[in-house]
Amino acid sequence: MTPVVSIIMGSTSDLPVMRKAADFLNSMEVPFEMLALSAHRTPDEVAEFARNAATRGVKAIIAGAGMAAALPGVIAAITPLPVIGVPLSATLQGQDALLSIAQMPPGIPVATTGIDGAMNAAVLAVRILAISDTALAARYDAWRADLGKKIVKANADLSEITYDFKTN
Repeated sequence: MTPVVSIIMGSTSDLPVMRKAADFLNSMEVPFEMLALSAHRTPDEVAEFARNAATRGVKAIIAGAGMAAALPGVIAAITPLPVIGVPLSATLQGQDALLSIAQMPPGIPVATTGIDGAMNAAVLAVRILAISDTALAARYDAWRADLGKKIVKANADLSEITYDFKTN
């Protein structure tokens, strides 16, 4: 099975957040790979990965980064593929990483999720892939419909809660 999404993190200490992307991709039956690559500690490996990802069949890259938050931008500078950056709350509650990833120079875009937003990164990757994959689009549409059902159920559950001054 060839991966169509790469989940990249600076180290395995990022796994608790980045696992959410893997869980979602797995539930959508999207083949993916997970790699630890560091823009600062393994720059040659990052460059090799980014140069070769498209030829290996990868169609989207999810890159988590905290602290210096360089990984998504470095990958985006080298590959033509869409890169989705996940700012990690490693320092400063992730605000430093968010700003670092979101403030890319013109011509080198990185789509950026909220802090620790690995699941949304995977949802965005699926939406990108679903443009040309009708079976994946159907799975995504079914998942999205279930989101709405959860809110309808939540409202039904809330209607059962009583207070003296609650009006619904």
